[in-house]
Amino acid sequence: MSSPRRVTESTPLLHNGTASVPDIPDDIDEESLDRDLANVQSVPHGGETEPGFPPVPPRDGASEAAKQTTPKGSHHFINVSPAQFWVIFTGILFSYIIAFFDSTLMGSIHPVVTSYFNSSNSASWLSTGFLLTCTAFQPLFGRVSDTFGRRPVYLFAIFVFFITTAWCALAQSIGSFIAARVCCGLGAGAVASLGMIMSSDLIYVEYRGIYQSYINLAYGTGSSLGLAFGGLLADKLGWRAAFGIQLPFIFIYLVAAYFTTPQSLGPQLAYQEGFSLMQAIKSIDLKGSFLLVTGVTALMLGINLGGNVLSWDHPLVICSLAAFGAIVALFIKVEREAKRPVMPLPLLSSFPRANLILGNFCANITINTVLFNAPLYFQAVKLESPTNAGFRLVGASLMLMISSVFTGLLMTKTRRLKPPLILGSICLIYGTCSMSMLRRDAPGWIGMLSVSPASFGQGFAFPATMLSVLAVSEQGEQAVVTTTLGLFRNLGSVMGVAISSWVLQNSLRVYLNLSVTGDDKAEIIQRVRRSVAAISELDPIHQYQVIEAYERALRITFLSSIVSSALVFLLVAPVRLPRLRRR
Repeated sequence: MSSPRRVTESTPLLHNGTASVPDIPDDIDEESLDRDLANVQSVPHGGETEPGFPPVPPRDGASEAAKQTTPKGSHHFINVSPAQFWVIFTGILFSYIIAFFDSTLMGSIHPVVTSYFNSSNSASWLSTGFLLTCTAFQPLFGRVSDTFGRRPVYLFAIFVFFITTAWCALAQSIGSFIAARVCCGLGAGAVASLGMIMSSDLIYVEYRGIYQSYINLAYGTGSSLGLAFGGLLADKLGWRAAFGIQLPFIFIYLVAAYFTTPQSLGPQLAYQEGFSLMQAIKSIDLKGSFLLVTGVTALMLGINLGGNVLSWDHPLVICSLAAFGAIVALFIKVEREAKRPVMPLPLLSSFPRANLILGNFCANITINTVLFNAPLYFQAVKLESPTNAGFRLVGASLMLMISSVFTGLLMTKTRRLKPPLILGSICLIYGTCSMSMLRRDAPGWIGMLSVSPASFGQGFAFPATMLSVLAVSEQGEQAVVTTTLGLFRNLGSVMGVAISSWVLQNSLRVYLNLSVTGDDKAEIIQRVRRSVAAISELDPIHQYQVIEAYERALRITFLSSIVSSALVFLLVAPVRLPRLRRR
């Protein structure tokens, strides 16, 4: 057998990478080879697995043992019967509906909450705090579930989600509410990531497209309900009811998960290695996790405070951004030395996984810029109620559901992964351009249609990214790959909300100073920055001036998202992906 040769692959925006591959005989057709690349997916090479993991058999039958324990006709599932699978998977779908109802709820009610506490300039913290803990702790939950098993971590996450949602409903100050949202993100993020990891534990990647479409449907349903009915609940029953109404459903879900989630899911390294509790805890990358949390927190502090609450030359802003830079350097050093890193660095330097992960990061910046600021357009520029503003986003949620379900079925049918990625990136670019062209005199239905293309593109790009990353990864890497993608997906969400809020608040401050006139100019500016509802209480002249300022500030905000949407296309365009096998 000939010795391996080195090949170099390069891609825009990333460093060149090298890999060892066997020499390919001249008589083999490259197109034929490309079609068969799916044989690589999920199969450990040379029997190697990540340090600390037991060897994982190739997926061609979780081998003979899997075939003997899996009933005939259940070739989609790993070591479970169809009946067992659907009991577990139904619970996962229910968790997605609840978690994404809660996560999108703030999109339609955050103006109501901040106006209630007279803190409209703190709006970004309501979503940023939630997304911050989703981002920082999600990989840690993935690693902990590898160590202790999926079930105990999953149940703990649901319990945290229940307690913190109750805290949101009872909060008596904006500080308490933000703290509740921060802790709520911890539970919701763990629920979402573990649901995805457990799906990978149960379903062969060749058939993930079908079941990903069900997850997408649950995601779209929860998102639609949160966006559409959050404003209605806030208008009719008060914003506290929007959180209180979730509690019975989360409790039912907790009880159902207790009885349906198998104890055997996940590697359970602590059990396999005979670790004590302290040994199991020490095997987790605690240093990396701590640095990840503190680094993301420092970055969010700097971006949210700078130019909005504090000046850019304020010591706290400077120290936050400087700390972020120092923590990143230390984090890279720690992750290189960790046996089981919370975020493996090769995922961000190897082609094509780096392109896929970073492309999804940019896509999340884009979609969160659009969805977080669209309700503000309807409420501050069109002077619509929170209920109407929420219903304006229903179309976007429906487009997301349609395209994501279609994408899952399309990938399973055609076995091709790249077309949805390209189509999704094009829709994101079109959607951001359409949002940047909105004017105050545009009919409401135009605004509703303008929000939809970005969500339509999200439905194509996100499921395709998940399956693509899994298809080019080994089975032993499924959990860490899933959580790393989730990390950057949520980090993109955080950055989208934080950066767009920074752009909006700083642009708004400039345009309000330019537009508003009169002796009470300072008082009016302060009022409308604190509460969007104050705009409708102004006299016609000042109301026109304030609306003009909001319109121009939002235009700048949506224009900024065109950059991130273009980056998505540049990252995914050069990627070559395998075609999925048929079993």
